[in-house]
Amino acid sequence: MGGAVRERGRVGMLLCHYVSLVLIFVVEKPLFMLYAGSSQHRYGIRDWMLVMWHGLPIDLSVAAYLTLFPVVILLVGVWLQSFPVKRFIQVYDLLTALLLSAIFVGDTALYPFWGFKLDASVLFYLKTPKEAMASVSMLMVVVGVILILLVAWLIYRILMSAVRPVKVPFNKVLMRVPVSLFLLILFAPLFLAIRGGVSESTMNVGHAYFSADQFLNHSAVNPSFSMLSSMSKTSDYSSWYDYLDEDNRSAYFDGLYTTSDSCTESLLNTDRPNILVIVLEGFGGDFVNAMSGKPDVSPRLDSLIKEGVFFSNCYAGSFRTDRGLVCVMNGHPGLPKTSIMKLPSKSAALPSLPGKLLDEGYETYFMYGGDINFTNMKSWLYGTGFRNVVSDADFSIAERHTNAWGVNDDITFSRLLEEVKSRKDSLWFTGFLSLSSHEPFEVPYNRLEDKVDNAFAYTDSCLGAFVDGLKQSPVWDNLLVMILPDHGFRYTKSGLSSDPHVHHIPVLWVGGAVREPRIIDRFTGQSDMAATILGQLGIDHSDFLFSRNVLSCSYSYPFSFYTYNNGFCFIDSTGVTLYDDDASACLINDSHGSDVRLNRGKAIVQTLHDDLGSR
Repeated sequence: MGGAVRERGRVGMLLCHYVSLVLIFVVEKPLFMLYAGSSQHRYGIRDWMLVMWHGLPIDLSVAAYLTLFPVVILLVGVWLQSFPVKRFIQVYDLLTALLLSAIFVGDTALYPFWGFKLDASVLFYLKTPKEAMASVSMLMVVVGVILILLVAWLIYRILMSAVRPVKVPFNKVLMRVPVSLFLLILFAPLFLAIRGGVSESTMNVGHAYFSADQFLNHSAVNPSFSMLSSMSKTSDYSSWYDYLDEDNRSAYFDGLYTTSDSCTESLLNTDRPNILVIVLEGFGGDFVNAMSGKPDVSPRLDSLIKEGVFFSNCYAGSFRTDRGLVCVMNGHPGLPKTSIMKLPSKSAALPSLPGKLLDEGYETYFMYGGDINFTNMKSWLYGTGFRNVVSDADFSIAERHTNAWGVNDDITFSRLLEEVKSRKDSLWFTGFLSLSSHEPFEVPYNRLEDKVDNAFAYTDSCLGAFVDGLKQSPVWDNLLVMILPDHGFRYTKSGLSSDPHVHHIPVLWVGGAVREPRIIDRFTGQSDMAATILGQLGIDHSDFLFSRNVLSCSYSYPFSFYTYNNGFCFIDSTGVTLYDDDASACLINDSHGSDVRLNRGKAIVQTLHDDLGSR
């Protein structure tokens, strides 16, 4: 009889432990909304209740997962009288509290900057902690650590108050078998909760989606589930997005990226110009007056647009620098849940613009004023075909601390100008990445009151001064300069971070090698620039499977395509389809031609991953 009473105590402990975890996850949601949605004042108690209710299935799943270990500990304690059950659970709950706290605080703090829930991609950035922390002050880091410890202490106290371990071990051997069987039976409801029920679909973040407002959907998603489930993804990339059977995938994909150079319209004075690609950090169309953006942020870029070939309907291929650089240099669209730059064996197998030009006798050079090891950039640069690489380590100690990310743009542009002007006879291809127009937006420039606007205006002024210097040099005469950003910029915190206007970017060709000013208004993508440049030079680009020569007469179906965090957008003359894979639904889908756009977008994503898996 005594054993049975003690067993009810064990079951009660497990139940309290489980309920405590669920309540912790539920309370986190309004706290997340109060902080991450502080700039959006329209959310009230009803929204909180909806978020907590729709997020509950995932909370139950995570709580069940975290309860498995205590069940195992109690099961071991039934058979080993000397086993320190209480101590093991205490240590386990302490580690659990620290993990849950770090994920919750990190997710809440980063969401206003990233616009999506914390996932495994954060681990790539934490490999270089200096750069990962560059967007925040030391005070914010200290406050963050304190908050993590404080929240962890609160979680630990709540969990320990729910734990009532049995102090007296079982003395009757006969009771061990039924008690063990009872504990084993508890695994069934726990695994059912982890799986998300008995339906065909297993638990995923889409279970929490319920609103057209993405912030409410994201608020409902348990951050621990988002983080841990993304870490468990298989590396069999070809199996990630099996939207369509092979016949349909092929039918919707074939012909989308096929172009020929046999009838390319030439926009250059020469087929062997020196080439400079300037990638401006985050410089989306919101800051460019010629794209209906702010009128006073980028006057120098706006004036250059009148002098060159301007691609007015181009869209960035992705949402982060590591993806954007791959779009530009490899002609490869960004991927929604992983970065090729961080997969050296895969990225090295991709064709590249600098690699093609290297084979044609061009010298290749790349400059970035930040840490070249961030997001595996150094390995990617060399694997892509750049033979000379300059980074923050090549500047003085004083210079490399002028910005949180490294060397400010006025210094790097000045050095780039001297480097370019020193080139004499040989053909060369140079890539350059700016960095000052990035959080925390601290720059040595004070023209505009708004801090963000001012940072972009500063980069614009540096670009203008650089081009002025080029024009005064003989190098200008045989030079093609391509200016474009790595990705767009979400200027306001409201609306979708994946909205097309965020990804709408300026792409400009200027230089003495450009024959005359033009506006190219057909739909294009950032990844198309590689094939388009090679087409102007008469260099074969048939191995670029996802890059099109948009100046070819065979470019008969203009469209733009980009990805964001677990979603994609397909744009053509019929309209826009913005698809979110977490929600398994379209967030934007103009009615005319919607099914075709959706399936073409799915076919591209699926083919991208099939191709990645085969490399």
